[in-house]
Amino acid sequence: MAVSIGSLPWCDVDSSCFQRSVIYLINLLFLCIFYLLLAASCVSKQFTIRSRNKGWTFVAAAICCLVTSITFIGAGLKFLIDGANNVFWVSCVVQGIICLSLAASPFVQGISKWINIVTSVWWVSFALLDSAEKIEILSQGEGIRVLDIITWPVSLMLLICSFISLKASPAPQDFSETGLSDPLLTEKPARLATAGFFSILTFSWMNPLLLAGFKKPLSSEDIPSILPEDEAKLAYTKFSQAWDTLLAEGSLTKERNLVFRAIAKVYFKENIFTAVCALFRTIAVVSLPLMLYVFLVESLSMRHWYFAARRSGMRIRSALMVAAYKKQLKLSSLGRKHHSSGEIVNYIVVDAYRMGEFLWWFHSGWSVTLQLLLSTVVLFGVVGAGAFPGLILLLLCGLLNLPFAKMLKNSQTQFMMAQDKRLRSTSEILNSMKVIKLQSWEEEFKKQIESFRADEFRWLAKAQMTKAFGTFLYWLSPTIVSAVIFVACGLLKSAPLNASTIFTVLATLRVMSEPVRLIPEAISAIIQVNVSFDRINNFLLGDELKIDEVERSVLEKSGEVVDIQAGNFSWDPEMTKTPTLTNISLDINCGQTVAVCGPVGAGKSSLLHALLGEIPKVSGTVKVSGSIAYVSQTSWIQSGTIRDNILYGKPMEARRYNAAIAACALDKDLNDFRHGDLTEIGQRGLNLSGGQKQRIQLARAVYADADVYLLDDPFSAVDAHTAGVLFHKCVEDSLREKTVVLVTHQVEFLSEVDQILVMEEGRITQSGKYEELLMMGTAFQQLVNAHNESLGDFKQGGINREMGDINIVEKVKEEIKTIDTRGIQLTQEEEVESGYVGLKPFLDYFRVSQGWFLLSATVLGQVGFVVFQAASTYWLAFSIGIPKLSTTMVIGVYSVISTLSAGFVYSRAVTTVYLGLKASKAFFSGFTNAVFKAPMLFFDSTPVGRILTRASSDMNILDFDIPSAFILVVVPAVELTAALIVMTYVTWQVIIIALLALAATKVVQDYYLASARELIRINGTTKAPVMNYAAETSLGVVTIRAFGTVDRFFKSYLNLVDADAALFFLSNAAMEWVIMRIEILQNVTLFTCALLLILIPKGYIAPGLVGLSLSYALTLTQTQVFLTRWYCTLSNSIISVERIKQYMSIPEEPPAVVDGRRPPSSWPSNGTIHLQELKIRYRPNAPLVLKGISCTFREGTRVGVVGRTGSGKSTLISALFRLVEPASGCILIDGIDISKIGLKDLRMKLSIIPQEPTLFRGCIRTNLDPLGVYSDDEIWKALEKCQLKITISNLPNKLDSSVSEEGENWSVGQRQLFCLGRVLLKRNKILVLDEATASIDSATDAIIQKTIREEFSECTVITVAHRVPTVIDCDMVMVLSFGDIVEYNEPWKLMETDSYFSKLVAEYWASCRGHSSQNLQVHI
Repeated sequence: MAVSIGSLPWCDVDSSCFQRSVIYLINLLFLCIFYLLLAASCVSKQFTIRSRNKGWTFVAAAICCLVTSITFIGAGLKFLIDGANNVFWVSCVVQGIICLSLAASPFVQGISKWINIVTSVWWVSFALLDSAEKIEILSQGEGIRVLDIITWPVSLMLLICSFISLKASPAPQDFSETGLSDPLLTEKPARLATAGFFSILTFSWMNPLLLAGFKKPLSSEDIPSILPEDEAKLAYTKFSQAWDTLLAEGSLTKERNLVFRAIAKVYFKENIFTAVCALFRTIAVVSLPLMLYVFLVESLSMRHWYFAARRSGMRIRSALMVAAYKKQLKLSSLGRKHHSSGEIVNYIVVDAYRMGEFLWWFHSGWSVTLQLLLSTVVLFGVVGAGAFPGLILLLLCGLLNLPFAKMLKNSQTQFMMAQDKRLRSTSEILNSMKVIKLQSWEEEFKKQIESFRADEFRWLAKAQMTKAFGTFLYWLSPTIVSAVIFVACGLLKSAPLNASTIFTVLATLRVMSEPVRLIPEAISAIIQVNVSFDRINNFLLGDELKIDEVERSVLEKSGEVVDIQAGNFSWDPEMTKTPTLTNISLDINCGQTVAVCGPVGAGKSSLLHALLGEIPKVSGTVKVSGSIAYVSQTSWIQSGTIRDNILYGKPMEARRYNAAIAACALDKDLNDFRHGDLTEIGQRGLNLSGGQKQRIQLARAVYADADVYLLDDPFSAVDAHTAGVLFHKCVEDSLREKTVVLVTHQVEFLSEVDQILVMEEGRITQSGKYEELLMMGTAFQQLVNAHNESLGDFKQGGINREMGDINIVEKVKEEIKTIDTRGIQLTQEEEVESGYVGLKPFLDYFRVSQGWFLLSATVLGQVGFVVFQAASTYWLAFSIGIPKLSTTMVIGVYSVISTLSAGFVYSRAVTTVYLGLKASKAFFSGFTNAVFKAPMLFFDSTPVGRILTRASSDMNILDFDIPSAFILVVVPAVELTAALIVMTYVTWQVIIIALLALAATKVVQDYYLASARELIRINGTTKAPVMNYAAETSLGVVTIRAFGTVDRFFKSYLNLVDADAALFFLSNAAMEWVIMRIEILQNVTLFTCALLLILIPKGYIAPGLVGLSLSYALTLTQTQVFLTRWYCTLSNSIISVERIKQYMSIPEEPPAVVDGRRPPSSWPSNGTIHLQELKIRYRPNAPLVLKGISCTFREGTRVGVVGRTGSGKSTLISALFRLVEPASGCILIDGIDISKIGLKDLRMKLSIIPQEPTLFRGCIRTNLDPLGVYSDDEIWKALEKCQLKITISNLPNKLDSSVSEEGENWSVGQRQLFCLGRVLLKRNKILVLDEATASIDSATDAIIQKTIREEFSECTVITVAHRVPTVIDCDMVMVLSFGDIVEYNEPWKLMETDSYFSKLVAEYWASCRGHSSQNLQVHI
């Protein structure tokens, strides 16, 4: 028996050749059916893998098949290297692939009934056909090859396996009742933690989640938690250790980015695996024109490279997000000055977020560059010296990229800086929207945002156009390079210009097309990341709070608790010559209550900050013993429930909790809330009154059970009676054994404290007990006298009876009717779309941007490019078969056609950029207009983070991701179509398999998208809490540090980051899952095309056309995968369009101007206000807040509005300014119904000093006159009248002196004076004072009231006040209770009767009399 390798003449058309071809075709048919069923099972609702140990027979059969497969593929490679007939090595590779599939088949049995049947039949068929062939060869006495012998044992083994399998096949099982998908919903860790090797290799551990998403839209409950090794805590710990090491080494050089170095130090090792995968994939891609079998290597290595890179990127993202948050908790006042809360949020949600894709782009960048170089080596191997001119051209293209990269980096940096400004301003405006609407400044602030966006847009356009030109350059290079190489080959004669050479060159250049596509994108992405690294690095190196500012120790039962010796403190460390606090010496013993008083701007709040260590210490020592509880002057409330805010992370102790609520007079409030203490509080406590917010944070401090209490003017936002209750029950009773430092303007409480500190100009000028200070006179005497003078107004009314003899009747029932009475929680869950919404977001993108023409132009540009590219390659395939055509003619025509295609590339790149820019501009404009025109209720019920997420990350996706994803979908879609057309034209049979593969691809893709869409939508809702929490922390960081709850907030933030990262992790895993399965389907098409081309008789098709078809077939899988990836990316990114469009559809408030109903320019000439049966409710079907109020405010009168906290006072003001529209009734001003005119016409004619004074980042001039309509002289006069002229004239920059974010560098009292300055400039006929002097001392208050009386003597002034003396000299007083008018009369007439108002006065008087009766009676 002759045994020789390769003795069988395969290429002769004889019976043996035909039989073997039939056997191969039958096996390939089974192989196709097997993989199609496997793919279908992956998307089937019945899909599961039964874990059952395989018998030794199955394992032995699989090992035999694997060894046989390796042998055949090895033999095929040897034939290829030896230059044997093509059919030899192809037949060996085909046989190797069949054996490899047979090796895998025993392990997938059990997936479905049909796979069991098909594999068993396949095994029987393979065994019988193979045995029949061997028997026939032996019977004919012909020589048999070794390769033929080794398949026979495999056949017998498979035959035995098929009988065992069919005999042991179990009865069909209904998996719908086994609960196999239930663990996903109940077990929190991701399935990856327990996945086997095969499951990890093929991403099958994602099957349960994708199945759940296919059955129903996913919800947050379906999402498994992140794995321990991916948690943010671990990522941050590693980064922090590396960062601290670098800092310890003194690596503060500007040349090297410390953040990047720390990241590299931590994540270098784990990226070695990613780099190896990327290297394997790159080598596999370059080898494709030579070896088809490497598709498997390419697919597996690429999928795991992509997944590993993004997983590592996720860890980097989490580490930097947490590092930025941790830094925020340690940032000093100087650091906060340089990095506003809006900027910090931007570092987290834009810069750190970008790191999720950083490693993917990094590995893509170097691997595609390597791919380009290796392709060049292959090219050189094929055409020799003829490749040199092409390589020189490629090198020139690479060098040309350097200036483009520099321009791009500059544009990206400038863009990010401009975006920072816009987001900082947006955050500030959203937080102060109520004031902006009251003042009718929407247009001005909208212009401010638009001007920042215009600057941002300019840099965006520059960056995108630079990218477009770079893209054009890269896309053009393979086309021109190929022409240059062919010309060089013709001139240098380095290689024959036959079909083999030409199409090997074209196939290699097609492999180079991916680098051409990705290099510009990678450069752009890496530049963006580099900019982000610089910004985060700059932030993490920012100034931190010094931990040695205050010496902290454990509380001792007796002795000093607070001790400051010769302390000098300055908010600005650079201005140490003029410190904020000078020569402070203070001793406070355990259990003492110390009051701090003084005029506005004296440094009272700064003294508390000195005790907290918040203000930089210039000299001296500060010692504090025991734990601290701090109540800030501007209340800080977290989003969440009232209970959460009071407990503040501590466990619930019912007795202590109820005592804290009672001490802070919150019990009646909670009873009237529909949800009690589980009432959701809106962003920054928007659905609470100022008094309620202050009492909640006071209750938080009481419940904390600390040793030292620092209370910064806690009574300013509550009425006199409530202030008295708080002082008695809270300060005197609940905190009687505690050490309390109380900053206050309420002089009436000073007689009850142990020690009083009087401050002036940053110094403690007086210190002692109440009686001692009165006898000393000077500053303290002035404060008391100012208070007494305000009380002395009672006497002017002719009240001769002794106020102390008034029997204070039983306290009137507290009424708290707040916004919450609408019956549902104010802050609702974020609304998200669910399920497949069709093409609507895509159509919205083009409809809103009106980009249909640009869309058509982009598609036509790509079609033109592909058509000309196909024409040029077809010309080569056609012309090389015509001997009459000279080489010059062939190459010349090819070069002309190729060059013409360049014009289409450029037009496509430019139209894509213009489409993206047009869409960005249209969506931003629509979004901004909608937000500024939204009613106030929208801002009350929508956390600022939700709006900011859309203005930042969603808009960023719209600016960058969608245009690039869009073009990267159009390009492969057109190329795929062209490839299928060319392949079908040459071998029409391939269209059958291609269409089946495309249909299966669509099924798999839709199955994936069902879950992917929901994952991205849920991710949209997990991103907003991360932003909200960071923004809230920034505003309350002083309180957080004071209470010592930094670690708790840090842990909560870690959980939020992990919840967000889980969605990113699963989205990427799902993407790799779908692409791996689509690659398998497309490889079927490729192998079918290749097999058909091999089996077609010689000479049936021109060799040129065979090469053309194969060159397209080789890129088919790559193109389809590229299309799928970017289509899925686009589908996910388009959700940002969905989210922004959602806010573009917010119901608008009434128009600013109503044409035809504009009031006269002199309106209101009198200022008479008529309320006619005014009823107000905040939502349809909600209870009435104002219940039919009717009265008249006469022109030129001063009307005081009083009532318990939440009785409807603020709602009345809201109705007057139309922040809320009447349910019925109306308000007439000088006879004009205000509901009939435009909002701007109304609000510009009304003036208000709001309850919470608001300043904006900028300077003093822009804060007093945002519209820029007043001269400096007018501004100085207004400042003089509101007691600020001296303070501001002493500043170096006068009116241009800076105002930091939210006016933090000015005291709350000074901020209220600025608000007074605004109304003094406007001089409208109607003025509303909403608790306008709550944070001002009595002396300043008296001056302010006098100024208002003088300046607005002819105006109608409506005063809402907690201090009774503020309204006692009004012409009329309105008393509100439960939304009704209880009384409306002159105050003196009400005082003479047993009226509701007289009881309020009596309560106020009693509180004053109870605390300082002896001193006050002197003045009555």
